[in-house]
Amino acid sequence: MSSNMYSSSSNSFPLLTTLFLFLFLSAAAQSSSECSDQFRGMITTPRQAPNCRKLTTLKAEFGWTIHQNKTTAVDVFFGARLDNDEGWLAWGVNPGPRPRMIGTRAMVGIKYKNESFGVDTYNITSGTKLGCPLLPSKFDADDHVIFSNLQIRNQSDLVVISATINLSSKYDISRLHHVWQVGDEAEGNEPKKHPTTLQHVDSTETINLETSIGRGVGQHRRHLRTVHGILNIVGWGILLPLGVILARYFRQFPYPWKYWFLAHISIQIVGYTLGTIGWAIGLALGHSSRYYTFRIHRILAIFIFTFTTLQMLALRLKPETTDEYRKYWDMYHHFLGYALLALISVNIFQGIAILKPDHTWKWAYIGVLGALAAITLAFEICTWVKFLQQPKKEKDKDNNKSDARALTGGVGDGGKLLPPDARASTGGVGGRGNPSPSLTRDAGDVGDGRPPLHPPDAQ
Repeated sequence: MSSNMYSSSSNSFPLLTTLFLFLFLSAAAQSSSECSDQFRGMITTPRQAPNCRKLTTLKAEFGWTIHQNKTTAVDVFFGARLDNDEGWLAWGVNPGPRPRMIGTRAMVGIKYKNESFGVDTYNITSGTKLGCPLLPSKFDADDHVIFSNLQIRNQSDLVVISATINLSSKYDISRLHHVWQVGDEAEGNEPKKHPTTLQHVDSTETINLETSIGRGVGQHRRHLRTVHGILNIVGWGILLPLGVILARYFRQFPYPWKYWFLAHISIQIVGYTLGTIGWAIGLALGHSSRYYTFRIHRILAIFIFTFTTLQMLALRLKPETTDEYRKYWDMYHHFLGYALLALISVNIFQGIAILKPDHTWKWAYIGVLGALAAITLAFEICTWVKFLQQPKKEKDKDNNKSDARALTGGVGDGGKLLPPDARASTGGVGGRGNPSPSLTRDAGDVGDGRPPLHPPDAQ
């Protein structure tokens, strides 16, 4: 049994490592993957094969061609999916020191409710951010950028806007600040305010059109969000449930293992440590954010950390097995642990919904939960099968032992038979006033032939 458990534990760590690397690499590859075949087909002509790449947010795609004889003239293509009956998409350049919405000279394509399309140029000012109407405006040499040959086309839900932009010396195509956006509502030629999710707020980048390498202003924050998510999924979402499963099924019944407690606390400590690091990173990200806050996700995270820490204090603060309050502490410890596991799963799904990464994250975690549920169900079935198949004589023997302990008053009285009133006054356990073992069944006690009611804790 011990060797099998060691083998199982050693096999689980490569699995967790593989999951960690898979999620990290898939998230990293998301920002550097090439554009889709559909987008490439819409912007490629017999005379032109533009460079193109997927952008880091909103599932947007960007293509460009630098004119050979004029390094300040660039054909640009921007595509995104507009799934609703109306909406808009926008792409622009900012001559300022960093890419941001205010100061951007943009082209905006609008999808109208009658399924027609239009495209025009817009100047994004500070008034736009304050709620002033955003209406079309033309650019000239004083604006340091001129848009020409504006076009809009669609194929299914993919809408592509394109133009030729002539840039002044104020722009550097090796460090071009560009901004993109997608919205759901438009009124005539006026695009309405876009949502304020992370995907929309982070839709900025500085790109080198000569090398196709782009770096977002919030790129380090996106990496930290990825690390935050992975640490909490692995630490709180995988390791903590594994520790609970081990404590429930390997303490005494149905598969007694003498090293269960050492393995249990080791897994819980590692899971708690990883989860706490991820929680601290999340707090730092929330504190540094100027544009958004996710109140429910933050409150749930603080609640989880607080009560998970309280659970970990059980290593030092739990009552002794002889304490009369031990059974109540066991109930509190177990049911709080179950509630935390449910709350952790809810908050992980909420975090995935906030980040809106590739669906790989969501389905990978659903697969993890499914695997944990399957393992728990298999062990639970084995527990009851083993209990029901237990020989009747062995059950009767265990019951007789339990009755004998009740009649002799338990331990500490020399095994003497006590009168009923004496046994009642002493409680049957060494005269300390504690109830009889036959009446107070501790977690994991299988002396009466019944399976445990809830996961046992350390004695």
